Amino acid sequence: MSGARFALGVEYDGGRFSGWQRLDRPDGPKRSEATVQAALEEALSFVAGHPVHTTCAGRTDAGVHAACQVVHFDSDAKREPRGWMLGATSRLPPEVCVRWCVPVADDFNARFSAVARRYRYRILNRPVRPALGRQYLAWERLPLDAGAMHRAAQALVGEHDFSAFRTVHCQAPHARRNLQRIVVLRQGEVVEVELQANAFLHHMVRNIVGSLLPVGRGEAGEGWPAELLRGRDRTLAGPTAPAAGLVFLGPCYPPRWGLPEEVTVPEPMP
Repeated sequence: MSGARFALGVEYDGGRFSGWQRLDRPDGPKRSEATVQAALEEALSFVAGHPVHTTCAGRTDAGVHAACQVVHFDSDAKREPRGWMLGATSRLPPEVCVRWCVPVADDFNARFSAVARRYRYRILNRPVRPALGRQYLAWERLPLDAGAMHRAAQALVGEHDFSAFRTVHCQAPHARRNLQRIVVLRQGEVVEVELQANAFLHHMVRNIVGSLLPVGRGEAGEGWPAELLRGRDRTLAGPTAPAAGLVFLGPCYPPRWGLPEEVTVPEPMP
């Protein structure tokens, strides 16, 4: 498709979706297999008056939410950014909206132009399960030591082989990733885990969280995540944490792309 290229910032509640990626089946996807990409492309195609294909910064799994997923698409339709933003949002289900739209250079790629991705995982830590906000929280009834979890997690920072924290269904050609930052902190009854990496493996965040929880409960020592990392054996690590607690905060891009500040990081010093 020739014409202009646009980048979108997309927010969604992933609770009722089967993940981001569109499912192409010969007989069509089932009703229970609705995806965010399919909903967004249908809305954009209506606004454009022609089929639109999107590329995202990072695919999310079923039940995972996004505060600012970034996508790009091409169109020769004459529409202003505000028209794309409001027009698409008006055609989307209530769980999805387009927060912003920015014209970008033809060589911008939502996936390959990103230099990092950021996630947050939130755990309600109290004896009683959540009622309010339960679709955005995991729950742990036993007391968690957030400080121990944070200290244990620092062994994962840097470029490593994260085979111990990838699902067996992961299709990435290798498991080496650069985990640039991981912070575990407590805010009242909620324990938050924030991570930033150049890229993530399938279920990597949820598997890391699942392996930090035994440390927080005192069932494993602070050195356990480091042992798992060195061992590269997924079967020895903790279980995959539930999807509901995970939010894709968004990708990070260099300033030259002219995107909103929330997805822009400074250029490194020479």
